[in-house]
Amino acid sequence: MDPWDVVEPPGQDDRILSVAQLTGRIKDTLSTRFASVWVAGEVTDIARPHSGHLYLTLKDSQAQLRAVVWRGVASRLRFSLEDGMEVVCCGDIDVYPPRGTYQLVIRHLEPRGLGALQQALRQLQRKLAAEGLFDPRHKRPLPRFPRRLGVITSPTGAAIRDFLEVLRQRWRGVDVLVMPVRVQGEGAAADIVRALQVAQRLTPPLDVLVVTRGGGSMEDLWCFNEEPVVRAIHASPIPVVSAIGHEIDVTLTDLVADVRALTPTEAAQRVVPAAEDIRAGLQHQRARLAAALRARATTARLRLAALADRRVLSRPLERIRDLERRLDELQERASRAVGQALRAAGERVAARASQLASLSPLAVLARGYTVTHRVTDGVLVDRADMLHVGERIRTRYAAGETLSRVESLLPGEPGESLPAAPE
Repeated sequence: MDPWDVVEPPGQDDRILSVAQLTGRIKDTLSTRFASVWVAGEVTDIARPHSGHLYLTLKDSQAQLRAVVWRGVASRLRFSLEDGMEVVCCGDIDVYPPRGTYQLVIRHLEPRGLGALQQALRQLQRKLAAEGLFDPRHKRPLPRFPRRLGVITSPTGAAIRDFLEVLRQRWRGVDVLVMPVRVQGEGAAADIVRALQVAQRLTPPLDVLVVTRGGGSMEDLWCFNEEPVVRAIHASPIPVVSAIGHEIDVTLTDLVADVRALTPTEAAQRVVPAAEDIRAGLQHQRARLAAALRARATTARLRLAALADRRVLSRPLERIRDLERRLDELQERASRAVGQALRAAGERVAARASQLASLSPLAVLARGYTVTHRVTDGVLVDRADMLHVGERIRTRYAAGETLSRVESLLPGEPGESLPAAPE
């Protein structure tokens, strides 16, 4: 048929379909033919409107497929969808009439090669680790001898029986408060959070909290991976010991707790000491103390014997007599030294006295000279012009003094002989 030829429409109107009718037939056909199909692909172009639905595209190297996850299904997903994630989906092919496009209505979704729970666990672990909840610096040490323990677990499980049995065998000086909670299923996480909050308000306060249960599948242990439980343990002011499942089971509660025990039995071993170990330690310390005291006593006796052999203790007066003799010798030497010093000083004084005597004015007077002073003020007179007629003067001789009155003053040069006095 030539595409440029004019095609006449059929004469019967019932053979002509509207767009809506054709789309409806296509929708019925696809919904019937492609019901409950499984599709694997890479997630891209995720949209999260306020309605709670999820809109996305599944793609591979050759094609793309629009898909939708209604809110009821999206709310039950245990992990968060991310662009680039490989998933396996189960759903129905549907047609969206307003746009004339088909899409996959997803009823079940899980990561490809990794279970939904495991994917959710890894995503939550990365989130909480980025916030520092698993940082070793936040870990607190357990008290050496706790007095009160709180155990958060099921009261009917094997975990509490094993824990209490080991506790009874190891240490009896501790009070145990069992806080019953559900440890799996709906509402278990809320019970555990509530128990942690109640434990913080108890009086007298608890020294240690133990969160424990026996082994199980990932689904059974899932409440110990839920974010409220992990945050409640991180916020607890009481040190927390986690003993969840068996050795191979690792939950987020184990990562955030201050101490992780592999089993409930090991939890009891970690929180209290063994009485046998304490007794052995005390006996060891007792032996060490006794040995140390014996060693000190032996050392003291040796030192006392050494001191007793010293002359100052065996013959104490001998040292005193030696010092007395030494003192007498020093006294005799001092007396001789003082006598010599006095004689030398006497000789120096005599020499100085002889020198002074030779320079003394009295020696000059003894050769016929005199010393004259004015009576009024005692000033030494060495020139005639220091006097005036009628003034009284005192004249000192080698022996005795005289008082005189000046009758006249005669002129003369220094060193010149005075004329004879008038008759």
